[in-house]
Amino acid sequence: MSAIIALSLMGSLNASPTVSGTPLRAREIVANTAVSGLVQNSYADVVSRVAPAVVTVNSVSRPRAQQGQQGQQSPFDDPMFREFFGERFRGVPQQPRPRRGVGSGVIVSQDGYILTNNHVVEGADTVTIEMTDRRTFTAKVVGTDPLSDLAVLKIDARNLPVLPLGNSDNVRVGDVALAVGNPLGVGQTVTSGIISAKGRSTFGPGDSFEDFIQTDAPINQGNSGGALVNTNGELVGINSQILSPTGGNIGIGFAIPSNMAKTVMDQLVKTGKVRRSRVGIGIQPVTADVAASLGLAEPRGILVSSIEPGSPAERAGIRRGDIVTALNGTPVNDNNSFRNQVANTQPGTQVTLTVNRDGREQQMRVTLVERTTDAASGEDPVGENGDAPGSGGRLGIRVEPLTPQLAEQLGFRGVTQGIVVRSVDPSGPAAEIGVQPGDVIEEVNRQPVRSETDLATAIQRAGDRPLLMLINRRGQSTYQTVRPRR
Repeated sequence: MSAIIALSLMGSLNASPTVSGTPLRAREIVANTAVSGLVQNSYADVVSRVAPAVVTVNSVSRPRAQQGQQGQQSPFDDPMFREFFGERFRGVPQQPRPRRGVGSGVIVSQDGYILTNNHVVEGADTVTIEMTDRRTFTAKVVGTDPLSDLAVLKIDARNLPVLPLGNSDNVRVGDVALAVGNPLGVGQTVTSGIISAKGRSTFGPGDSFEDFIQTDAPINQGNSGGALVNTNGELVGINSQILSPTGGNIGIGFAIPSNMAKTVMDQLVKTGKVRRSRVGIGIQPVTADVAASLGLAEPRGILVSSIEPGSPAERAGIRRGDIVTALNGTPVNDNNSFRNQVANTQPGTQVTLTVNRDGREQQMRVTLVERTTDAASGEDPVGENGDAPGSGGRLGIRVEPLTPQLAEQLGFRGVTQGIVVRSVDPSGPAAEIGVQPGDVIEEVNRQPVRSETDLATAIQRAGDRPLLMLINRRGQSTYQTVRPRR
């Protein structure tokens, strides 16, 4: 299975970096960029301008005693160890060694501001910058933003070489890209490729905000925080992750767009933190089956699956089951881009959402609020998977009405109607979409269901169309489409 890998190197201070596996293979890259009628076959001029502004970031994290560590048995107290070495080491405490991280960074101002990844410097006690001319500086961490995996450093220097920020919105799939950094600690390296895709999300941990540029320019561990540049020598991305089953480059790398990096950097420099906005809704994609269930001509927009009580969305009158098709006139294409658009708008701003409700579009004004770290929802995709034994019905489930006693038993608060799934046939349609015993089906095709009869009626009325079911699992509601057995 492939894994998303952050591209910094970590190890003990006394350990030497090693490279395992097969040697990197040379690649021939022919650029089809025409310059004055000629084919461009060298990027040496671009690299000579870019390279001095890309630096190596070394971080050192000293080990910290864990709570309850005092009084732990030393490995020297092991009877087998004492059998060979006697009693002279008995009681000698463990001496954990400091950890060292190696990554890359980009100088973005002549007075010493540097962009890098948060994971390169996270938890570091000391950060040192090494320039291409071998000068070294101790860096101050100005601010970090784990949600975007960005950090800003500052060194005390003047008249430094700078890598100008390009407009990442103008990057096109197929553009030539150069990756510059310090892979595997071997020293500054430049690789070439193209932009493979835009708007990627690797579904990082927690509530991370991602809008990655994907590239096949070879990048490896140690490239974290390094530069992805265009052929004009402009920074279009900060290299951050690779997708790899082995830990080595396979041509799928991800960079944080320069426009996102600039927004985060400006806030970190000014205030030391990043403010983001939220609407207060749970969202999920409008698939072809969802579109068919709702009678839409095409699958577009995002489906509102839940509303946070007291949120801006609730105050604006947005309802569960609405489809948001545009934000301030800009079409909404997927969950991630909508979430990023909202987050990057200043709290307190009033925005206009175009909402499709029951086949009719309407404009709704929403005043955004600041996203807090304890916010449990707000433009978060939702979805569950699973299966369980059981049998019965065209959906392969057995159900019973939700009573107040059953709702209390199952731990549902605020859910007063629906049917409870008691068992699931593992070979049935419901199992295929992840329905589990204990789920509560609240609606079918936008109509409340309170009994098995309501469910059977909804299936009959749907005909050949898939059913759109609103399923509540442990208090989290999500829409799922399912095609009943014939």
